[in-house]
Amino acid sequence: MKTRHARPSEGRLVRWALTALALTFLAGFLFVPLAAVFAQALGAGLRAYWAALVEENALSALALTALAALVAVPVNTLFGMAAAWAIARFEFPGRGLLITLIDLPFAVSPVVSGLVFVLLFGAQGLIGPWLLAHGIQVIFAVPGILLATLFVTAPFVARELIPVMQEQGSDEEQAALALGASGWQVFRRVTLPNVRWALLYGVVLLNARAIGEFGAVSIVSGHIRGRTNTAPLHVEILYNEYNFSAAFAVASVLALMALATLAAKTIIGRRRT
Repeated sequence: MKTRHARPSEGRLVRWALTALALTFLAGFLFVPLAAVFAQALGAGLRAYWAALVEENALSALALTALAALVAVPVNTLFGMAAAWAIARFEFPGRGLLITLIDLPFAVSPVVSGLVFVLLFGAQGLIGPWLLAHGIQVIFAVPGILLATLFVTAPFVARELIPVMQEQGSDEEQAALALGASGWQVFRRVTLPNVRWALLYGVVLLNARAIGEFGAVSIVSGHIRGRTNTAPLHVEILYNEYNFSAAFAVASVLALMALATLAAKTIIGRRRT
């Protein structure tokens, strides 16, 4: 029985067809909407575009978004590194529970997590009245936004580092310890160089989620202009008010951040490979 082999021309045809299909999909669902955002943002002219970005509430929203990212990135980077080290290097009671808790923000809807924060820290929540009695407001204030952002971004670094550290093993670290290196020296000169690209990859993803988070932050923010609106929430408010040019102007800044994140993700992904 003879087996029919595909001719080279057939292979090229399939390859070109799949490439054309992928490019068509990207154009329809990524490039065209992205171009539409910038077209709408610049539709009223550069002066209107700039005025929308330097408007007081827009600057406050962008500053709060930057603050949330500046808090979430270092905190969850340290948490992710510590959790990955513990899970990949040690066996201890509760290890499986820790892995499950790290994955929890992936499994729970951001809106649900925001509601949990309201139930905990709201005026009628579990510990909210005690906090308010001591002059501490979490919900409908900046602390609530920071807590929500920290929660939804917690898994990214840990989830990138755990499989890498498990695959590499601990032989090099054990050798360094046997040669008299301290724990900090082992981490700085052996562990960190081996996982640096996975760490940077996780940090990029973490930062992207912190900048673009909407669901959990929307629940705990209260949508107070100039105080608790992040950039995504500010875009929603402007769009609901039919101020389309200003909404797309702020959205274009988020789109540029997303493109920068995508470029960094691609570069780091290639270096990891």
